[in-house]
Amino acid sequence: MTQDTAIPELSRIAAASLLAASLALGLSSAACRGSSGPTVTIETDGGGVSIRVRLAATPATRQRGLMFESNLPEGTGMLFLFPNEQQRSFWMKNTPLPLDIIYIGADRRIVSIAESTMPYSEKTIASDGPSMYVLEVPGGYCAKKDIKTGQHIQLPYPLPASS
Repeated sequence: MTQDTAIPELSRIAAASLLAASLALGLSSAACRGSSGPTVTIETDGGGVSIRVRLAATPATRQRGLMFESNLPEGTGMLFLFPNEQQRSFWMKNTPLPLDIIYIGADRRIVSIAESTMPYSEKTIASDGPSMYVLEVPGGYCAKKDIKTGQHIQLPYPLPASS
C-alpha cells in the first residue's frame, strides 16, 4: 500500500469504527428507554397501576431528569431517588413534554401531584410536604389512571443507594 492509498484506507477504517461506536451507543441508550427497567406500582382505587421507570439516583441524573426528552410513552416514567426526606421542588426547564410530577414520602404514600406541568417553564413546582421520591409520568396520566394523593406506591427492590 502506498502512502497515497494508506490515508484514504485509514479514513475508511476510522469512519467504520466511529459508525460502529455510534450505533452501539444509540442502541444502549434506546435500551435504557425501553421496557426493561424496574417497575413501580401505584395502588389506586381501581387496582394496581404499573409503570416502567428509569432511575435517577445521583445528583447528575436527578439534575438532568427528563430534560430534552421528546417522547415519554404511556406507562413509563422516571423515578428520582433522594438520600433523605425533605421539601422538594422541580421545574420544567428544557423539558418539552408536559408531565405529572408525583411527590412521594418516605412511607411511600403520595404527598402531592403537580398535574400536566407546563413544558419549558422555569416556575418552581414544590411538593405539599416532605418527599423522598419523585415520579415523573406523561402529563394527564394521573387523571387518566385515577392516581391521587394518599395512595401507596410499591417501589422496585432493591433500590440503589442515592447520593
